Amino acid sequence: MTTRKPSAHSAATLRDEEVKHEHQSGARLGKTGLGKKEQGQAGGESGQQLDQESGAGESVLVSVYVHLEFSDKTWRSMFSRDLTLPIAAAASSPRTLIGLSLTTECNVNHMGYSRCSCLSGYQWNSSICSHYFLCQHQNHQPCGCLVFSHPVPGYCQLLPPVPGNLRLNSQLQMPGDTLNLTLHISQAATNLRWFLRHPGKTTPILLQKGTQVSLTSSQGQVVLSISHMSHYWAGEYMSCFEAQGFRWKLRQVVRVPLQEAEVARVPEQLSISCATSSGFQLSCCIPKTHLAYTAAWSPDEGSQASLLTTSGSQCLVLAIQHCPAADTNYTCVLQSQDLPPLRFSVPVTIIQDGDTTCPENFSVVAWNVTKAGHVAQAPCPMNKMGVVKRPCRSDGVWGPVQTDCTDLRILTLCIKAKLLQAGQGRPAEEVPSILKELQRCVGVASSPSDLVALLSTMKVLSEVVAEAGMQLNRSVLEDLLTTTDNILDVNISSLWTQAQAQKPTVGSHFLLAVETLVRSLSPQDQPFSFNSSNVLLQSQFFEPTFPEYRITFSTQPPLWAEIPSYSLAPLVHNGTNFSITSLALQRLDHLLPSNYGQGLGDSFYATAGLVLVISIMAGGQAFTQAEVIMDFGDIDGSLTDGSLHCVFWDHNLFGGKGGWSGEGCRADAAIASPATWCICQHLTAFSILMSRHTVPENPVLELLSQVGLGSSVLALLVCLGVYRLVWRVVVRNKVAFFRHAALFNMVISLLAADTIFLGASFLSPGHLSPLCLATAFLTHFFFLATFFWMLAQALVLAHQLLFVFHQLSKHRVLSLMVIVGYLCPLVFAGVTLGLYLPQGQYLREGTCWLDGTGGAFYTFVGPVLAIIGVNGLVLATAVLKLLRPSLSEGPPVEKRQALLGVIKALLILTPIFGLTWGLGLATLLEEVSIVPHYIFTALNSFQGVFILLFGCLTDKKVQEALRKHFCSNQPPNSTISLVTNETYIMEQSKGRSENARADALG
Repeated sequence: MTTRKPSAHSAATLRDEEVKHEHQSGARLGKTGLGKKEQGQAGGESGQQLDQESGAGESVLVSVYVHLEFSDKTWRSMFSRDLTLPIAAAASSPRTLIGLSLTTECNVNHMGYSRCSCLSGYQWNSSICSHYFLCQHQNHQPCGCLVFSHPVPGYCQLLPPVPGNLRLNSQLQMPGDTLNLTLHISQAATNLRWFLRHPGKTTPILLQKGTQVSLTSSQGQVVLSISHMSHYWAGEYMSCFEAQGFRWKLRQVVRVPLQEAEVARVPEQLSISCATSSGFQLSCCIPKTHLAYTAAWSPDEGSQASLLTTSGSQCLVLAIQHCPAADTNYTCVLQSQDLPPLRFSVPVTIIQDGDTTCPENFSVVAWNVTKAGHVAQAPCPMNKMGVVKRPCRSDGVWGPVQTDCTDLRILTLCIKAKLLQAGQGRPAEEVPSILKELQRCVGVASSPSDLVALLSTMKVLSEVVAEAGMQLNRSVLEDLLTTTDNILDVNISSLWTQAQAQKPTVGSHFLLAVETLVRSLSPQDQPFSFNSSNVLLQSQFFEPTFPEYRITFSTQPPLWAEIPSYSLAPLVHNGTNFSITSLALQRLDHLLPSNYGQGLGDSFYATAGLVLVISIMAGGQAFTQAEVIMDFGDIDGSLTDGSLHCVFWDHNLFGGKGGWSGEGCRADAAIASPATWCICQHLTAFSILMSRHTVPENPVLELLSQVGLGSSVLALLVCLGVYRLVWRVVVRNKVAFFRHAALFNMVISLLAADTIFLGASFLSPGHLSPLCLATAFLTHFFFLATFFWMLAQALVLAHQLLFVFHQLSKHRVLSLMVIVGYLCPLVFAGVTLGLYLPQGQYLREGTCWLDGTGGAFYTFVGPVLAIIGVNGLVLATAVLKLLRPSLSEGPPVEKRQALLGVIKALLILTPIFGLTWGLGLATLLEEVSIVPHYIFTALNSFQGVFILLFGCLTDKKVQEALRKHFCSNQPPNSTISLVTNETYIMEQSKGRSENARADALG
């Protein structure tokens, strides 16, 4: 049918007034053109032909097909008039149209396409419906509206009685129950499908077999069962099938009440001080559901309730404007028809005078004054789901912030993936869509909950792909590998520690998910390669004649693998095409738990930094029994004494948590190479383990460290006592004052650092122990302060050397020295605490000191090495000044001796500090021998003793000052240089010529 105006197809009933005999005759369908007259008068010749055997006196009841066209949309009024059927043939008597039933309404758009809708009781048959597009806004009939181009192939047909019915055990399903929908069919049916339309949604979701959906059929009936019902399964269920030439759609609405766990109260409890807060808010939130709920708070005196609606939930917010006089329980009551009410209580405690409280705080979020023993709560930031909690301990000290905030976009994808696995949706469409969205969401992951949700989504998708036997195209696999690379990136790997604390299996499940997904690449998209900073993949498709396989990755060190031809012989003999996929993952091995299977013992191991995954797919099945030879590069020549272990990750070890296993693998010496080959008799995720040369609990080292620190503390106290006796004598000018002020503060800082470090050995370390955290922070601060005071001393010396005639203000320089010596290390220590503590990378495991595996430790090592470098430059400048003196630069003798004292002190102290901490860094990075540990422990723990001996007591002028102080009341007449006897002797041995040069300095 093609029209420019509204038109209709009709089934017309014709009756000959003259005939008496009743007879039904089949009629050849034709069209009766009524022209385009507004009155609708029939015109033209009839296409209708009656049965010529029906003679005069017979009554004939026929159905005809009539095509009507009208010029406007007021055409329905035309059917109130009598219409005369045109003459069918010359011998035929006139017929009168006495009944007209509309079947089809069509409208034509400006492009000439007709949108034809069936009226009630009529429908397009399934053969026509399968060849044309359904209307965009389909009515409730399964095939009630189609879109045609010219010409329209027929009209809607009269529907026979419904050939079945849809029943369910109960329209109201309780959470956790099993829903049973039974379709009884009286006719042969085909193309049976099930759909679910969620509340407020227009597009239904296809239901298929999954972890919660099952289908069973028997003679004349089909049963859809859904286990563990929840509000995610509430809505309108539809059973669609074809029977008797038509499509049928039967519906049932299922409602599921909310569970208590699905109702959120923010906060769950509250303690408030009426002196600081006059009012507060309570919220009761529910997800959108098919059931209508009414919510109310009680008591509600002096408060105002308001409804807050978001994209996925509704909240009833109670704003209490005046603080209650006593402790009060506020109750949120949720009521739905024919259901018992849900009640949720929020106890509000009023803080009284004298109660122990935690003060107001602004860590992560704003925390109000909270009573001791209570847990403060706050909603998550915008676009995040969950709650932030922080306990107030019984002593009035805030505990750590506990957050389970999850980004709404990540959470939505995770729920969507789990529902897909349960049976909602089409995996072929949903998996690529979710992976593309997941790639965009990695960058917003900012909490351990975000990372856990990301990894859970990938795990579920891999299980869906494996269960459905899907093949991924090139674009989908690129999205997956980009997501994997971003997850392994340094910016997000800092969340792994806390994520593994929440869910220890995340690393193993992530590896399994990536393994499963990458081997699902469609053969049509091969060969395929992907290279990024953390992920390298190569996949190739081979004919049965391919002799052997060899792959190389440009990693550091280079990684290669080979599958000999005899391992591929079974595939070659069967004439099977196959694909081999090799995937190299960098940094993932460090994120897997340290679980070691049988034969590896309880030793500590380091990995090569790589995990190699090799898989062979043949005929849609994984081929796992093949020998593979791998070379992970020249790891370390000192470790080839049997400490290398070729291993693979066994996902079944340790109760499903996964672990490294050496079964079926061995390490062999490489041919014509110092490297070691790994040879395994199966295909999976491989790596190589190296025994760590870590120093175990060594009582000698422990004793040496404690004795050295104790000796340093005593020596530094003695040094302070010496300063107490000779301070007024040694501070005779500005240069001497600056030098001794810096050295004095350096002694105080090192004394505090050594004392705290010594006391830390008696503490029980804990990841979030406040005392352990405070110990690590203060040790970090005071050790940095020691070096920054060295820097201040060097900068003052540099100014005196470069700007001889520029006089320094004593108070201004001292202020700057205090800023450099204390404020700078405080900033470093504070930023380190704030940055790495939330990421779980602040404390080293088992000690109250900075974590050496992350960036926290380098916020200490970096400034120390930089200060040592600056001190070296200052020393070089001083030496040049002494070697090339200018006669015009001549300070007084006493000032010159003070300058020489500074130079000699820095020359002694800087190498000592640089040597000890340089060795400390070497022991952490190399881990090759116990000797550096002994040297580091001795030099570092006895540092205070070195300062006392080489910087104070062995200096002849200090000895003279002390001797005169105790033997007579006359002070010495020369300044005190903190130099060693050895240095002093060397200076004296240079003779008068060098002294002349020194006198000319300035």
